[in-house]
Amino acid sequence: MSEPNEDLKWEVLLRYRYIEIIVLWEGRLTTNHLCNTFGIKRQQASRDINQYKTLAPDNLAYDTSLKGYTPAPSFRPIFTTGYVDEYLNLLDSHSLLDGFVQRIELPSANTFVIRAPQRRAEPEIVRMVVEACRTKQRLELTYASMTNPLGEDRIIAPHALVSSGYRWHVRAYCEKNRDYRDFVLGRILECGDLMGDVEYELPEDQLWQECIELTLIPNPHLTPEQQALVRHERCFNGPTLTLETRKATAIYMLQLLQVPTSAPASDSPDNVNANPLVLEDYKLIEELKFEQTRAGRANTRH
Repeated sequence: MSEPNEDLKWEVLLRYRYIEIIVLWEGRLTTNHLCNTFGIKRQQASRDINQYKTLAPDNLAYDTSLKGYTPAPSFRPIFTTGYVDEYLNLLDSHSLLDGFVQRIELPSANTFVIRAPQRRAEPEIVRMVVEACRTKQRLELTYASMTNPLGEDRIIAPHALVSSGYRWHVRAYCEKNRDYRDFVLGRILECGDLMGDVEYELPEDQLWQECIELTLIPNPHLTPEQQALVRHERCFNGPTLTLETRKATAIYMLQLLQVPTSAPASDSPDNVNANPLVLEDYKLIEELKFEQTRAGRANTRH
């Protein structure tokens, strides 16, 4: 994906992205698409399409029989990635706005999105955590865990909010454990006041600063045809798929991709079908887990 013009206003960029998504995945774009979705007049919609054509002159072709634009043979996305997730997320946005915005018109008649139940996160707690991250202050809170489900007092120095794909947590230095930990937002029962700057030098969060490459492969126990299918579905560009992430988020990424975080115990058909995608080398994760333990011990001695 090319870098879009940095001078574009946010609302204009959204409309350009919409133009690309609709014309690519539906094969037809008209001014009505823009008018009905963004609540703009036809003159503005025509101007947007013409300006888009100036920025991407080889992307749109006008079809008189369809009375709309189709993707040109040379179409190449410049404001989007060209992956189907963008179209599916656009369709899904209709359900997000349902009941609040009635003028959105999206072609979602044959689309159904399964949604996971919402995770709890209280606005007043999130605001305090965000403020502590932004101003680099310590924060007192009551945190519940499986070990202490009623909660216990902690003082943390947070530096980042992280989405694991299915829940949010805050990455923070914990004064009790003298280590960097992940605190699930939904388990923060109460926040106290901000407690000012950290009064001593914190160790570096090395697992956050350092990255790791995860090389994924189809399960070797699949047939060659099945392995080819896995590569096709997961957008492999070769025999393997390599992803880079922070060491602190590597386990979360594997969980999100439904890749086992330890080597599968058996090659039974049920196990193989449940894990079509695996790591090429599980020693990486074993070493990472050891590194996490070692980092915790080192910080405890700090």
